[in-house]
Amino acid sequence: MDEKRIEQLKKLSEKLSHAFRDFILFNTALTHRSYANENPETVREDNERIEFLGDAVLQLCISDILIKKFPEYNEGQLSKVRAAMVNEQPLAGLAREYRIGDFMLLGKGEENSGGRDKDSILGNAIEAIIGSIYLDGGYESALRFIETSFQPLVDEWIECPLYMDYKSLLQETSQSRFKLVPQYQIVSESGPDHDKTFTIEISINDTTITAGTGKNKKEAEQDAARKALDKLENT
Repeated sequence: MDEKRIEQLKKLSEKLSHAFRDFILFNTALTHRSYANENPETVREDNERIEFLGDAVLQLCISDILIKKFPEYNEGQLSKVRAAMVNEQPLAGLAREYRIGDFMLLGKGEENSGGRDKDSILGNAIEAIIGSIYLDGGYESALRFIETSFQPLVDEWIECPLYMDYKSLLQETSQSRFKLVPQYQIVSESGPDHDKTFTIEISINDTTITAGTGKNKKEAEQDAARKALDKLENT
């Protein structure tokens, strides 16, 4: 690694509030497979193995945090909250806050196709960074980073539990069980323009599962998805 790259990594490590001892490890966490494939003479490894580890560390740390934060929640409730917090969208959002895309090493194809702002690449990079922090500083360092970074999500959940992305959870469940994606359809709108109520039905494989209501389409979809998840869990 040249001095310019090391300086870049130092700046990012300051943002992450973790003083890396091993910058080669940190650099690996930011190396996409496409870059490693195009530069085999200078790159030994991409970030996929560290990402695998980081995913497990993230699951453990979030579980640790939620167990302490929500002592009244049962296992099913804790699983739903955790799933909402560690899925691709919030991870990618966190990566954007830290401007992780600016520091990624990407192959030319990914670079040209907007890889620096792809949810999948950014979400995986956050998991790889968590894995690198764990390897560099141990569990307490990883937990400290995750507690700080994910605190806004925990706070938002406390203020508004509907933050949970039930739609994403339902899609994952539906694809796993039925190999199909849920379909959403507005079936009614009622009330004046300034205070409308929307009703949206969810169907899977042309079979209506349930309906939800809300003051806007997003809220109605989330309500319907929540009810559908409850129904599927009991069948």
